[in-house]
Amino acid sequence: MTLSSDSLALLLLCSQLGLDDDTVKPLILREWNPLARRLQAASLGPSDLLATSTNNSPLELSSDERARITSLLSRDIQRELNHLETHGIYPITRADSDYPERYRQRLKDSAPAVLFYAGEKALLGQPGIAVVGSRHLDDAGKECAMFVGNACGMSGMVLYSGGAKGVDTISMEAALEARGTAVSVLADSLERAVRSRKEALSRGDLCLVTPHSPNAGFSVGAAMGRNRLIYTLADYALVVASDAETGGTWAGATEALKNSWIPVFVLEHEKMPEGNKLLLQKGALAFPHPFKKAPVKLPEWMKEKAASLPLRQPSQPNLF
Repeated sequence: MTLSSDSLALLLLCSQLGLDDDTVKPLILREWNPLARRLQAASLGPSDLLATSTNNSPLELSSDERARITSLLSRDIQRELNHLETHGIYPITRADSDYPERYRQRLKDSAPAVLFYAGEKALLGQPGIAVVGSRHLDDAGKECAMFVGNACGMSGMVLYSGGAKGVDTISMEAALEARGTAVSVLADSLERAVRSRKEALSRGDLCLVTPHSPNAGFSVGAAMGRNRLIYTLADYALVVASDAETGGTWAGATEALKNSWIPVFVLEHEKMPEGNKLLLQKGALAFPHPFKKAPVKLPEWMKEKAASLPLRQPSQPNLF
């Protein structure tokens, strides 16, 4: 694979590739963002750290910073990149022009410095609906997940989900079966997911993406953190089922409502979970069950219902 020098520098600085022990750790966002600001203030880019000795840098780095950056930049990750390419997995960084624009606009400094993806990269940020919810669903939840997936497929909207069991898998499979497209933002092993979704990936109907190492194992923190990455790619979100004041679905929905990223709908029915009721009280829009209109009419219906909502106006940050 061919990487720009800026993208290579970001991979070396902010990814786990080629780091087999804990002697040196990659930069996390709260470490990379201040460094990126110093680079821009000096009219430099990430690649200038590759070309210039950190000892002679105008960035006024501490001795510890110089040692850590030098160690990170000096490692060879070509073997790991070649391995990923054989699985159809590629990196994309904030230094790349085709990095998802909605992450730049909506997440700003919180946008992941590095992503890994497989499949059709052009789907990232295309008009679509994020579908989120519990792994454990009642009949109304299962029917809703299938309906929205089918509606996305029929209307040309991308179905955004987290790739987990339950709501994510049901809605994604419905979208793909309807000859639609889907994006799954993963919290763990991209390599494993690629092996199980080869057909959809080869057709160009699916993109799998993660901010974590492609072979990363599952962690609760990663699963919680990926929710914002699902919401901020989409135009609308639908919460099918949420626990009350706990869990990843609740945390993601309340964050999306607080930040006014996109209109958030919540499935409303007689036996809906308590979390659904509380999200409606917090300003989410009701999504009725059963939905009376044809599936292809769903995007138009959502647009009409959300027309009066105040949404945050996106801005364009400059950070790599």
